Amino acid sequence: MNILDQIIARKKEEISFSKSQITLKDLKNSAFFERKTFSLKESLVQNSGIIAEFKRKSPSKGIINNQADVLEVAKTYEKFGASGISVLTDSDFFGGSFEDILMIRNEIKIPILRKDFLVDEYQFYEAKSIGADVVLLIAACLSPVQVQEFTQLSHELGLEVLLEIHTEEELKCFNNYIDLVGINNRNLKDFKVDLQHSVDLKNLLPDGTLSVAESGIYNVQDYQFLKRTGFDGFLMGEYFMKNENPGKAFETFVNLARPSA
Repeated sequence: MNILDQIIARKKEEISFSKSQITLKDLKNSAFFERKTFSLKESLVQNSGIIAEFKRKSPSKGIINNQADVLEVAKTYEKFGASGISVLTDSDFFGGSFEDILMIRNEIKIPILRKDFLVDEYQFYEAKSIGADVVLLIAACLSPVQVQEFTQLSHELGLEVLLEIHTEEELKCFNNYIDLVGINNRNLKDFKVDLQHSVDLKNLLPDGTLSVAESGIYNVQDYQFLKRTGFDGFLMGEYFMKNENPGKAFETFVNLARPSA
């Protein structure tokens, strides 16, 4: 069993427990359920294109930063032009929680991506209830039918969808209702990073599809390479979070990446 299989198995246990504690009616009665969401599609064009991530740890890297304050980091990300903020809500493998989104939702005015392993309808109501604007669908753990059904449900809830793929086979999960396609530079099964593979895969997407390069962007040169090849967005977490002050690291990166006059 690879790490992705382990995560999904654990996720299903979590969902079963959550359903026994909090009903759909409870989720629908939450303070954020009726709020109008922000559009990541629009924000990618208007701002830096960077979806800056808050992540404490990962299966491949272990502890990345368990001292940073999510509110302080989120505000700094927004201040220096992040198009959106990705927040890990998986606890066991990534050290996240719903509280990380709840703490920042009313404090920032840019989209929040709930980054987790979504395999059940219940989780989309959770995402809406905690104030997320966008959800991640990972093709590696979903069927094309599930992706289509979850996309429809997301849109009914006012959520945008970022579909993550890594292989040509996973392109079968794409449908015309997907808002953005993220191409993971890192293989979730063995954690190897290959930027050129991502570029080749992006070039197979239908014209006009908003594309986001995810993970494994380790420096300004990687970012500029991916930008030159036509990516619209860039989801980056470890690069910033490995620093004592992730917000400052983001500010420095944005300044270095800005085109010269």
